[in-house]
Amino acid sequence: MKSIIKGAKRSLAFLFAAALIAGCFAGYHKVSAATDYSKYSGTKKSWYMVRNTKHKAPGGPDKASTLRKYRAFSYDSKAKDKVIYFTFDCGYENGYTKKILKTLKKHNVKATFFVTKGFIDQSPKLCKKMKKEGHMVGNHTLSHPSLPSLSVDGLKKEVNGLADLFKEKTGYELDKYIRPPMGEYSNRVLKVLSDMGYTTIFWSIAYMDYDVNNQPGKQYVIDHFNKYYHKGAITLTHNTSKSNCEALDAVLTNLEKKGYRFGTLDELQ
Repeated sequence: MKSIIKGAKRSLAFLFAAALIAGCFAGYHKVSAATDYSKYSGTKKSWYMVRNTKHKAPGGPDKASTLRKYRAFSYDSKAKDKVIYFTFDCGYENGYTKKILKTLKKHNVKATFFVTKGFIDQSPKLCKKMKKEGHMVGNHTLSHPSLPSLSVDGLKKEVNGLADLFKEKTGYELDKYIRPPMGEYSNRVLKVLSDMGYTTIFWSIAYMDYDVNNQPGKQYVIDHFNKYYHKGAITLTHNTSKSNCEALDAVLTNLEKKGYRFGTLDELQ
């Protein structure tokens, strides 16, 4: 009889312990409710700049404090020193990226290159070279669409697909920075990207450099930087631009003479 009672007690103790453990794991694996992205505005906005000649950050459609809520930046509003961040959009290769990389190396600049599927497919070796030389390589989506026009699932496919392709073609992980194609975005887009772990990067220095058949010229680029440089600036330049390639050495030299250093996007807070 005593053995039966002891056995029953052991069984009850085992069941209690099993239930307790199961309850703990159930709580541990509890899935939180999905974000309702319909609560965030889907109205399309296009990034622009209201420039000034006082070497201050330009205005735009959203304030730095507003962007920061979504982990997005157009410049480093908390920069404490003379720092500037160089970034390049790479839709395809036009024969200038190797020289750009050589110039960056000369000045010990670590830039960020935002790449698309077209660039990765065309130039996987250049993508590897960027990573090997210490640059960041960010996401510019698979097909360069207007992100506000996409569904949440469509947006995720464009972003995740590019990251997967980069890993497949290069063996490297893509850095978790993204530049919205054409600078088009919405609050909903920014929220989705932030939830995906991305930091969205706009810009505070840019000019018409992307039309390969209508280049601004080397001196224009040099003069533009001399006129609009500012503390915490984030540049938007295109790797396809002959003018950028020819002017980059002088631009970096001039900024160095003004006491600037060249930061990396992981410094943004």
